[in-house]
Amino acid sequence: MKVIILCGGLGSRLSEETYIKPKPMVKIGGKPILKHIVEIYEKYGFSKFYFAVGYKSHIIKKYFKNIKNKSSYNSIYTGKKTLTGGRLLRLKKYIKEGENFMLTYGDGLTSQNLNALLKFHKKHKKIATMTVVRPPVRFGEVKIKGKLVYRFKEKPQSSSGWINGGFFVFNSKIFNFIKNDQTMLEREPLAKLSKKGQLLGYQHSGFWQCMDTLREKKLLNQIYKSKKNKSPWIKK
Repeated sequence: MKVIILCGGLGSRLSEETYIKPKPMVKIGGKPILKHIVEIYEKYGFSKFYFAVGYKSHIIKKYFKNIKNKSSYNSIYTGKKTLTGGRLLRLKKYIKEGENFMLTYGDGLTSQNLNALLKFHKKHKKIATMTVVRPPVRFGEVKIKGKLVYRFKEKPQSSSGWINGGFFVFNSKIFNFIKNDQTMLEREPLAKLSKKGQLLGYQHSGFWQCMDTLREKKLLNQIYKSKKNKSPWIKK
């Protein structure tokens, strides 16, 4: 099964790093976060990768060209300013009619079982399945009674609701919901699928962390180091 990874954005909130490299090539534990993402999929037997590249695409192409294993890595240029839905639309020719495929972003890590995600999608036979997560909140949680703090928990997992975790399974019918380069996948397409009862939510309560900011990049490196240079997002 094919895996599409969206890798073309500017990563402006990580400008300290991304002025010289694309965001997916920012390193966690000494190697690009994109390589970590690929390894998560490879652990579950996926081996056909399509990178929807844009900004500084040559860096991604060169890196994966030098990796020799059973997987295939294909970098497809999808423009510098193309939005997420538009990048996916540009890869339509690589997906057969009726085919299911995996999709994620080039900046998030998870410990979820991707085969279980795929099985869930196939069982329910909808157009789209989206992993939903309860992310860590930014600050510690404090509960006060009178003037006394009776409970303090450092950065607990949010209990207020589920959010898009960024790991998807789509059927080729998703392309019917994307208009052009300026379509943002997370807005109109997913909203329409939801209204039509064609969007599933696969709940994941284990490890999940995106890398949108320098703070989150530092956090992921700290987590990696604390696990003695092992990836907590890949279950052994």
